Amino acid sequence: MQLPRLMIVRQKFPDRRIADVGGEVRRQLSVAGFASRLKPGSRVAIGVGSRGIHNIATIIRNVVDYWKDAGMRPFLFPAMGSHGAASAAGQADVLAHYGITEPEMGCPIVSQLEVVSLGKTSDGIEAFMDRAAYESDGVMLVGRVKWHTDFAGKIESGLFKMMAIGLGKFAGAQRYHAYAYRLGLEHVIRTVGRQVLGSGRILGGLAVLEDAWHNTARLDPVPVEAMEQREEENLALVKSWMARIPVDADILILDEIGKNISGAGFDTKVANRNPVGAYNPWPDTPRFERIFLRDLSELTYNSGVGLGMADVVTDRLVNRIDWEPTWINSLTANTPAAIRTPIHFPTDRECLERIVPTVGRLDPAEVTFAWIRNTMELGRLAISENLRPAIEANPLAEVEAVVDFEFDGAENLVSPFAPVLETAG
Repeated sequence: MQLPRLMIVRQKFPDRRIADVGGEVRRQLSVAGFASRLKPGSRVAIGVGSRGIHNIATIIRNVVDYWKDAGMRPFLFPAMGSHGAASAAGQADVLAHYGITEPEMGCPIVSQLEVVSLGKTSDGIEAFMDRAAYESDGVMLVGRVKWHTDFAGKIESGLFKMMAIGLGKFAGAQRYHAYAYRLGLEHVIRTVGRQVLGSGRILGGLAVLEDAWHNTARLDPVPVEAMEQREEENLALVKSWMARIPVDADILILDEIGKNISGAGFDTKVANRNPVGAYNPWPDTPRFERIFLRDLSELTYNSGVGLGMADVVTDRLVNRIDWEPTWINSLTANTPAAIRTPIHFPTDRECLERIVPTVGRLDPAEVTFAWIRNTMELGRLAISENLRPAIEANPLAEVEAVVDFEFDGAENLVSPFAPVLETAG
C-alpha cells in the first residue's frame, strides 16, 4: 500500500506558563484570604481530582502549606466520582501516581467511599458529599477548568463539576449521570453544585487554567460566593486558548488514549467524536472520517475507556485492557458505546491497510492523514504531505521536516513523537 509522505508540523501556540507555580499558589491564596474564614486548628479537607493536570503535585503541596502556615490541619481526599475503579484504594492509587502521597504532601490522605446526604434539588436529585469532607470544618477544591468531552455549555468541567460529581463519590456519580440522561449534564452539575454549596461546608476553590501547551497559565482562587459565575468566565477563557489540529483529514492516528489524557479516553473536541458514537458532532472542530488508536497510555493503568469511539485499534491495545475499571467508569457515565470493541488487527500496517479503503478514495496515495501522540499534545504533529497547501496557508503552523511512514520489523509504526518532549516555543 502506497502512503503519502508526512510533514512534521509545529504549531506556534502562545506560551502562557507561570514561571513559579508554587509561589503563585501561595500568592493567590494569601490574597484570597480563605484562612480568615476558619479558626486556627480547624480541619480543612482539600479535594483533589483524577485528571492529568500539569504541576498538580506542586500545586497541591503549596495549597497544603498555605493551610498549615495559617495554623490549620489540612488533609487531602479524592474527589473523583467513579474513577480508580470506584474503590478507596484505587482512588488513593490514582493520586499516588501523580506524586500525591502523604510523605510528599506533608499531610494525611483520607480515601474512603462513605457519603452524607445533602438533601434533594428541586428536580428530586439527592446530593451527596464525601463523609470525611463533610465532617471537616471546611472543604476546599483544587481542579482544572476545561471543556467537557460529552456536551457543550457555559459550565463544563471544573470546580463546579468536581463539587457536584466528584464530592459525591461513586454513589453520587451513578445517580447524577442517570439524571443527566434526561435533564442534561450541565443542568445536573449546576443544580447539584448549588445544593452542595447550600450545605455551608465549601470554602471555595483554586481553579487551574492551562494554556494550549498544557502549561499552568492561571491560578484563580475562587470564593464560595462567586463559584458559578467564575466557572463560566474561566471556561470561556480556556476555550479561547484551546489547541486544535489545523486540518481536516480522512484518517486521524492517535498513539495513545487514557483517563489521564481525558475523562473520555481522548479529548472528543479535538478528535471530533462523542462517547455515543456520533461522527464529527462538534461544528468548530476539524473533521476526521476514521480514527485509528494504536495503544493505551501508561498512566491510564489499562482503562480502555474511549476505544469505542475509534474505527480500528490494534490487538495490543485490546489485550492490555483491564475491563473492570473500564466498564465501571463507562457504565457510571451512561456511555456504554464508549467501550465497544472496534475491529482490531495484529499490526499497525494491517490496521491501516484495512481502514484506508473505507474513506472513499480509490488511490491510497490521496488519502489524507493527521497523526498525534495524544489529544493533549498538539504542539507537534504529523500531517500528510498532500495537505501541504492548508499548512502553508496557516501562519501558526511550520513544517519542520518531511518523512516517510516508517514501520519496524514487527510491522508497527515508528512514532515520530515518542522521543520528543513537548516544549513551548
